[in-house]
Amino acid sequence: MERIEIPAREARAWRLKAGASFRVIDMEGLQVGDLWAFNEADPGEYHNAPHTRVECGRLFPHVGESFWSNRRRPILTLVADDSPGVHDMLMAACDPERFVRLGHVGPHASCQENLLGALARERVAGLVVPQPINLFMNTPVDGAGDIEQGAPYTKAGDSVTLRAELDVLLVLSACPQDIVRTNAGDPTGLAVELGVGT
Repeated sequence: MERIEIPAREARAWRLKAGASFRVIDMEGLQVGDLWAFNEADPGEYHNAPHTRVECGRLFPHVGESFWSNRRRPILTLVADDSPGVHDMLMAACDPERFVRLGHVGPHASCQENLLGALARERVAGLVVPQPINLFMNTPVDGAGDIEQGAPYTKAGDSVTLRAELDVLLVLSACPQDIVRTNAGDPTGLAVELGVGT
């Protein structure tokens, strides 16, 4: 089994054939992973959160349900969730302007830049930045529609397993957010295991 370790504040890309599965592991706990899935043959097709919400009828798929592409095709399926089961598809990836608006001065790693850098290394360019699948992210919505950015509930070793429904290019960013509570203020690393259950 191949293992990819993603240091805190960084991202990695990998390719996976349809039918193959992978596991994302929160190595130390309390860490969000921004995950993107692109059709390997045509990266203009990618996971799309609004299409997924429409097809599933909820804010985030349950185990056994799929994530859908912007062309309304299943692109990933949630096979197993060995975590508290709290994830997000509402919040955009952090970007340089987000940190400026939070009062940070100077350079700061971001999931958007991590994605674009990982895609550039794969020789993929010119894409919009899609809404990520924010694994382990805790963003409760209250009865008034207000959204909170809370710390994750995960502990070390918690994981989710997903299966590719198309040949895909995947990118996972160990979110660098350290100003709001997204990663409990202390970003750490993630791991990916390939070939799970295949």
